[in-house]
Amino acid sequence: MPQTKLDPIDRKILAELQDDGRMTNVELAKRVGISAPPCLRRVRTLEEAGYIRGYHADVDPRMLGFEVQVFAMVGLHSQAEADLLAFEDRCRAWPLVRECHMLNGEIDFILKCVAPDLSTFQSFLTGQLTAAPNVASVRTSLVIRPSKDTPGVPFDVMEERLNQTA
Repeated sequence: MPQTKLDPIDRKILAELQDDGRMTNVELAKRVGISAPPCLRRVRTLEEAGYIRGYHADVDPRMLGFEVQVFAMVGLHSQAEADLLAFEDRCRAWPLVRECHMLNGEIDFILKCVAPDLSTFQSFLTGQLTAAPNVASVRTSLVIRPSKDTPGVPFDVMEERLNQTA
């Protein structure tokens, strides 16, 4: 749970950085309507509080030779906390697994995987994923094309909600 109460300027800072994490502090300060020193202090506070988890480049997997993207729905034999944690640790160690989410419902986890080709993914699927301890079932769906891939959160929705409650 967030520990720092966000004011409208903090939310503007987060929205701007979410759209362009490379802008200078001076540009960010100008966009949110404050001077550079307090803007930098706010960004550091947001980083320390965990609102900003890091900065990265949004690379195109296909341009880098990762032609295959697959979603794998994983069911486990046991959902004991120790078994769930063990599976999550295993997922963090597999380079082809880019995202891992525990779900409520018929499946326990959904994994977003990338691979250079189907053969590489198939080797991972049979040699590591389905062979992993506690894995009961794996269903996969190959991505034909992405229709939307927007990281972050929709700040405008939260602003509307905040304005309605004010």
